[in-house]
Amino acid sequence: MHPDEFDRLVSAAYARIPGRFRRRLKNIAVVVEPEPTPAQLARGRVGRGGTLLGLYEGRPLTVRSVFEPFSMPDRITIFQGPHERMARGPEHLAQLVEDTIWHEVAHYFGMNESQVRAAERERHAKERR
Repeated sequence: MHPDEFDRLVSAAYARIPGRFRRRLKNIAVVVEPEPTPAQLARGRVGRGGTLLGLYEGRPLTVRSVFEPFSMPDRITIFQGPHERMARGPEHLAQLVEDTIWHEVAHYFGMNESQVRAAERERHAKERR
């Protein structure tokens, strides 16, 4: 897939985040990269042979203070290559991207990995109803 098309998938997935959450996303950059770097894999605690679909880097909202000075934006990186390799087709690719955006935004809001996974299971269960 051409990078511009993938960027549009990421933008569409971001737009589907409910407004009540999007309004609270402040000072955050969402970027697309072809592949995770070795340093990003290490920060994501990915084991040998694994990969990342996305990575949140920053200070979660729950640990910030109103007294903190201005800081550089937090960053959500979405990795195109791993998504494309994992996807079984165009619809599945769009769903994977959406799931990854939700996952990384949840980290921004202070959820740890187990909390994010539980919220993902709940969201998918609601979608199936």
